[in-house]
Amino acid sequence: MTEQLSNHISVLQTRAGEISIEEMLEQLALSYPGQVCFSTSFSWEDQIITHYILSNNLPIKIFTLDTGRLFPETYSVWSRTIERYNATIDVYYPDNSLLQPFVTEKGPNSFYEAPENRIGCCHIRKVEPLRRALKGNSIWVTGLRAEHSPNRHDLQPFEWDEVNGLIKYHPIVRWSTEEVKSFIAKYNIPYNILHDRGFVSIGCQPCTRAIKQGEDFRAGRWWWEDSGKKECGLHVHGAGI
Repeated sequence: MTEQLSNHISVLQTRAGEISIEEMLEQLALSYPGQVCFSTSFSWEDQIITHYILSNNLPIKIFTLDTGRLFPETYSVWSRTIERYNATIDVYYPDNSLLQPFVTEKGPNSFYEAPENRIGCCHIRKVEPLRRALKGNSIWVTGLRAEHSPNRHDLQPFEWDEVNGLIKYHPIVRWSTEEVKSFIAKYNIPYNILHDRGFVSIGCQPCTRAIKQGEDFRAGRWWWEDSGKKECGLHVHGAGI
């Protein structure tokens, strides 16, 4: 990252603490016309940001990644969101030329068998489609929160994504879970009902379970693996986290 870029991100960090989320999103859309995008998985957090964007008619592209193995409840909130906001949400699917030979060779549930299989599956179903979705953009808005995992504890509102070559903006990075739930209720925003059943971080159906009382946010994702690193490769922070 160049010194000029570092200074620019510092300015954005300061600005984010001075104005509202709506104003920050609007400024980014004006400063980077046609180059600001938001990725949604229809989580609590992502539904809040979707509400900010669509309720204010902000010119920010919204997209999602359909891995082909999502929960029925996720497709339901997707449909309800389109209806509620009369919105268009772009969808990116896995490249069949990569997915078909992978599943043919390793089977449909090989991610349970070895970490490298799970990482390979995530790469094909999520990381590669994400790179296509981000192409040509300068700002990537996300719903990440510091509470999500220890790896995200020090996350700031803005950061440089070296892998994808753009600036990431996390509008609600410092929000608590109670703040998130209160906002959803206040504005009657459609949300994934799995959240009411103990599912905190919701991804692909075979790789997600509800968490138990006292477990951390990421305990329900890839629970059969070492709990030290619970990432799929979509979000890389700092030194390769």
